[in-house]
Amino acid sequence: MRRRPGLSARMKLTLSYAGFLAVAGALLLAVVWGFLLRYVPDNSQGLLGVSPNRYLLVRTFFPAAAVAMGFLLVFGLLGGWVLAGRMLAPLTRITAAARTAGNGSLSHRIRMEGRQDEFRELSDAFDSMLDRLESHVAEQRRFAANASHELRTPLAISRALLDVARRDPPRDPEELFARLQTVNTRAVDLTEALLLLSRSDRGTFTHESVDLSLVAEEAAETLLPLAEERGITLDVTGGAARTSGSAELLLRMVTNLVQNAVVHNLPAGGAVTVHTETRGGASVVRVENTGHPLPPDLVPTLTEPFRRGTDRVRTDEHAGVGLGLAIVHSVVRAHEGTLGLAARPAGGLVVTVRLPGTPQEPS
Repeated sequence: MRRRPGLSARMKLTLSYAGFLAVAGALLLAVVWGFLLRYVPDNSQGLLGVSPNRYLLVRTFFPAAAVAMGFLLVFGLLGGWVLAGRMLAPLTRITAAARTAGNGSLSHRIRMEGRQDEFRELSDAFDSMLDRLESHVAEQRRFAANASHELRTPLAISRALLDVARRDPPRDPEELFARLQTVNTRAVDLTEALLLLSRSDRGTFTHESVDLSLVAEEAAETLLPLAEERGITLDVTGGAARTSGSAELLLRMVTNLVQNAVVHNLPAGGAVTVHTETRGGASVVRVENTGHPLPPDLVPTLTEPFRRGTDRVRTDEHAGVGLGLAIVHSVVRAHEGTLGLAARPAGGLVVTVRLPGTPQEPS
């Protein structure tokens, strides 16, 4: 927005300093006039014929007072200009850093030295904001690059299959259709996951009362055939845990957690436990599974989009698109909750979701 040019903050402070000094000097001279000259007799002989009279003192006092006032005004302007420059120097550095960030360079930091004051607080807050902004931009760029790569893969496979079919017409079309359907399904699943991730990031959904225990039971019932197929025990325990949010997004969150727990498990004889409870005013969902031991440095990165640890990559039809925990993290963040991941010493993962609780509805 274009604004009309005005006085700079330094000039305003300079004029304020000079004006304050001039007013203080004028008040001092007024006090001298009021309490000194009023007691000097106003006659031609002066006091006892020796001391000067008021007329002589006034003629002597006013020129000196005018010189003093002029000196105070000049001193106030020069001193105020210097002091204002020193006071506003930190603000100049912050402004320069803001312009640098506005031009796209987010790596610059102010790192202002000195003791804590208002300018240092502003500088530290600005540096913290740049840290978060740079991290967010880097994450978005990484996400865009990974999404482009993931979307390009099924399209490239489809094009390769069509080229093979064109060069080899006698090839069985049923096999081609089956492979194309598999590739297309993966592309559709990836697109839907990206749309869901974008929607949860925006937080544009209607809030309603949701019982996480019912959501957990629905997710477990949906994935029970998959668990039985893999020989994995799936249990839902705990009690009611009500929160406010999107029932659809919360169902997808719990479904992703349970599906990950089933897929990334032991080849046979594994177990998955889904537990819901209300604790400390928060509604808690905890999903725990058996599995292979996970490296400690891998666990914190599992919520990044398209992040797949070496020990968690699957090559079957439930390989997923690498957005399961990323969607969970986004849904939890949109509902103002917290997500905790911890590797089990015996192998597997414990995922704990805490969401703001709501009072239980009367039965």
